[in-house]
Amino acid sequence: MILKKMFIDGKWVDAKNGQTRTIINPFNQEEIATVAEGDQSDAIAAIVAARQAFDQGDWPNTPVTERASIVQKIAELIERDKEELAELESLDTGKTVEESRVDMDDIAGVFRYYAEIGDKNGGEIIPSPVPNSVSKVVHEPVGVCGQITPWNYPLLQASWKLAPALVTGNTLVMKPSEITPLTTVKVFELIEEAGVPAGVANLVLGAGHSVGAELSTNVDVDLISFTGGIETGKKIMQAASVNVKKIALELGGKNPNVVFSDADFETAVDQAMNAVFFHAGQICSAGTRLIIEESIHDEFVKALVERVKNIKLGSGFDEDTQMGPLISAEHLAKVESYVETGIKEGAKLVLGGKRPEDPALQNGFFYLPTIFTDCTTNMSIVQDEAFGPIITVEKFQTEEEAIKLANDSIYGLAGGVWTNDIVKAERCVAKMRMGTVWINEFNLYFPHAPWGGFKQSGIGRELGKLGLEEYTETKHIFHNLDPKPINWFGK
Repeated sequence: MILKKMFIDGKWVDAKNGQTRTIINPFNQEEIATVAEGDQSDAIAAIVAARQAFDQGDWPNTPVTERASIVQKIAELIERDKEELAELESLDTGKTVEESRVDMDDIAGVFRYYAEIGDKNGGEIIPSPVPNSVSKVVHEPVGVCGQITPWNYPLLQASWKLAPALVTGNTLVMKPSEITPLTTVKVFELIEEAGVPAGVANLVLGAGHSVGAELSTNVDVDLISFTGGIETGKKIMQAASVNVKKIALELGGKNPNVVFSDADFETAVDQAMNAVFFHAGQICSAGTRLIIEESIHDEFVKALVERVKNIKLGSGFDEDTQMGPLISAEHLAKVESYVETGIKEGAKLVLGGKRPEDPALQNGFFYLPTIFTDCTTNMSIVQDEAFGPIITVEKFQTEEEAIKLANDSIYGLAGGVWTNDIVKAERCVAKMRMGTVWINEFNLYFPHAPWGGFKQSGIGRELGKLGLEEYTETKHIFHNLDPKPINWFGK
């Protein structure tokens, strides 16, 4: 089995400690790759390379059109190698290969989008109150960026960070999740092929407590961007205070999906399934809190159960598979514990709640699609992010109650409203405290629109123009065209 290495200062290298990690397929626990397992020393080496490339290299001062051309080249290479990348992603995560193909199209689109808008952020002339002067605002790269990505959408989340960082002239050190690094390694091969100079983009593989911690605390890192769990995000935020780094945190959500009685019933049922069981619920924006108007509650739940119980579990490479496994044994145990808690809290388990009995699935980390009813917001299963194939159902009678329930969370990433009354829909979304709110839709995103959350779902935005601005510093330049002595203290 070929060892996948790290990429530091333009070279593919082993971990300094000689350690490796075995990557497994969550469908059957088959070993699919061996990768270098770096630690703090490797992170430091990568930071030194990135620092030197930024402070002494040409990349920050390379014309933005040239940087954009390279980012565009990366998009083209991703499209060229789409099938290889999709297969790697499905082997790594267990998701269906069709999902992974869609991801690769989206990832290429992210690089292409930032290549297109990279030169649209050049600054502006602003009015000056001083005669014979020019005042302007410019946007410059932040510097060395530490980037930490999650296991659920390894390459998609990486693209949200890589593309804007590169096009704006930063240098970077990326740490992917240690359990799903394969597509990120492949894309760094494409980054090298596209002509990104040595030291500009560095890849360190390893655990968060060593590599991630160094990126967070090292004073030579100017920005830390993290996507992952809320507790880790809090630690990174504290660690980043050492040198008051810029921070960008996307920390998940517990997302409400509100269905009014006047919604298109069949579409809402279908989308309620898609909102949760796509990628086995391992999506930060999954609509796991289904909030249904009481008058249609029973009928809606009945229809939902009938459809959900037919979801086919299996290998991501089987064309009939609709849902793959969870990512690991540890995560499976977490989801099982979550369900046990829900039962103890008094929620009614109406479907699932266990591992499948199919012998063909016993070697994988599978969990049946699960539905709880009779849920209330004082239950931990309604408040805590399960990150699994679980729907909790709440009910409401009035519009005001629906909004109160939707907002009753420490999170504020995303939410949805289903109704054919557009005025009511607009009233609702105006009051929902979330970074993205969909009307008669769920889990749709595209590169042009910003992504991020309110409250404890994070700080900052990725994607869109705001995602580009995260990787820049704003500078005001004042030029006096006719300087004269002030004589404030006399001649």
